[in-house]
Amino acid sequence: MSIIPPHAKKVFSGIIFDVHQWEQQMYDGSTATFEKLSRPNTVNVIAVNGETIYLAKQEQPDKGPFVSFLGGRQDPGETPEETAKRELLEEAGMTATRWEQYSRTQPYTKIDWTIYTFIAKDCTQVQPQQLDAGEKIDVLPVSFDELLTLANENTLCEHEFIMQALRMQLFPDELAAFKKKLFS
Repeated sequence: MSIIPPHAKKVFSGIIFDVHQWEQQMYDGSTATFEKLSRPNTVNVIAVNGETIYLAKQEQPDKGPFVSFLGGRQDPGETPEETAKRELLEEAGMTATRWEQYSRTQPYTKIDWTIYTFIAKDCTQVQPQQLDAGEKIDVLPVSFDELLTLANENTLCEHEFIMQALRMQLFPDELAAFKKKLFS
């Protein structure tokens, strides 16, 4: 569901971001111009096979090396799950037999943008990677404990997941439930 009012006007269209503005009535009866951004939704894939989780150790032209989940931007006409399957195939050359949506978040109140996270189970390599021109990705296999270490050290470039991982470590039942969700 869009967080941009239907009466807002698009005042700028960029490659990724669009800017929308509208007049908003204030509490004293005056009006002010409000604005929000919109952008394509994105998908993260927590790729799993057996007890192994596959991450992306990657570089992009505008920043140095980082570790993240596999994933990317949702193309027009795609469902989030279709995007997840496409990104797993492109970035890792993998497919999965079982898929589960793990989370759906809108991390910013001023940006109309949803991040979907899927768990892809029983991942297997079926083809070479098909990377975009601006991607350098090495698939990084890690254990569950290594995933938590990457989150704890702020090495994993997944801020929403880092917060979840830190919370789960305070509540052993939540951590056990997440581990079971990944590996069962």
